[in-house]
Amino acid sequence: MVRDNFLMGTNRTKPSDESSYRWVMLALVWFVYASFGMIHRSISPLITPIIADLQMTYSQMGLVLGSWQLTFIAAAALAGAALDKWGIRRSLFFGTIVMALSIGLRYFTTGFWTFLIVVSLFGIGGPMISVGCPKTISLWFKGKDRGTAVGIYMTGPWLGGAFALAATNKVFMPLTGHSWRLTFVCFGVLTISVALLWWFFAREADASADSGGYEIKRVFVKLIRVRNVRILLLCGLFSFAINHGFTNWLPKILETKGLSPTMAGFASSIPLLAGIPALLIIPRFVPPHYRGRFIAWMTLVIALSSWPVAYYDGVFVYLGLALYGMSVCTLFPLFSLILMDTPEVGSRYMGSAGGIFFSISEIGGFMGPVAVGALVDWIGSFHASVYFVSGLSLLIFALTFLLEDQSPPESKRP
Repeated sequence: MVRDNFLMGTNRTKPSDESSYRWVMLALVWFVYASFGMIHRSISPLITPIIADLQMTYSQMGLVLGSWQLTFIAAAALAGAALDKWGIRRSLFFGTIVMALSIGLRYFTTGFWTFLIVVSLFGIGGPMISVGCPKTISLWFKGKDRGTAVGIYMTGPWLGGAFALAATNKVFMPLTGHSWRLTFVCFGVLTISVALLWWFFAREADASADSGGYEIKRVFVKLIRVRNVRILLLCGLFSFAINHGFTNWLPKILETKGLSPTMAGFASSIPLLAGIPALLIIPRFVPPHYRGRFIAWMTLVIALSSWPVAYYDGVFVYLGLALYGMSVCTLFPLFSLILMDTPEVGSRYMGSAGGIFFSISEIGGFMGPVAVGALVDWIGSFHASVYFVSGLSLLIFALTFLLEDQSPPESKRP
């Protein structure tokens, strides 16, 4: 039966197989999301040679760094509806192939506009991954195992990003004769390999929880009426502005402090590596009724940790990077768990809810890099980015106190 479904392109799993195969699905999701993180971070360690080669300004580079988030905004809601209707296997395969095209075609860019277009293509494939991964977890995992699975798969983009930041100037640039174009091609080949791995081994979960209709407008109205969904949309908007605005420019910030491109790449990977233990522990062990408060305290750590990165030297910089990574990485998994556990969302509408969440959040993802790049051109310093991060962190802090606790009564027992 599984073989027949595989040949027909559905590859659906029987309910009896789910308990064992869910861990295979988790591993596959991890690789897909790791490729997303790798491509997301791939430009940052190459900003200096790209700007020199394509003769771009910092404002133009900021627009490029935020361009895929702009296309992501338009594509995410449609991606959520497509996932709910067509399933995770075909949807995530399509998204991974488009991401591979985006990074591979960067080899052919000749200037600002062509570079902008191919980077923007990432925003068409990316939503299938960002929305599809939590959708997959919501279908295959329940209860406390869901928190464990979220923590594990969320290490994917962080480790993929750390790999790109650390290996680009140390491994791939020397390997390709210091060609940033061929370096992008290498990342594209890795992403194609992940896409094929997903296609041949991924399965659909049992379809018993499928929703009855897929009218985007109707689902959007239904979800936007939920108080927690509205608050999470604002929190996502601000958190993505912080994450994309600060971390995309981080290698260049560190280069202005005197670090070589290779050392700046290694140092920029510290937040990603420091966040791994937090991702593995926090989503599983933070009680559902305490998630909002935990997010609030993490935003304060984010605000404080950005200051030594911009204003100090030596060990204080690395300490700030580690604290920043440990705190910022916890936001999205906890946002996802709150969404999954909201009764009006659940597994049934997680694709659509995730699509709406990312559509709004990536507005911040677009504005963040553009705002930081414009501020640098305006005042000639990256110090303004600290005020940008701190102000948005405090807004998230205030919003989390408005979240309603909708966790089941048994989760509140000691």
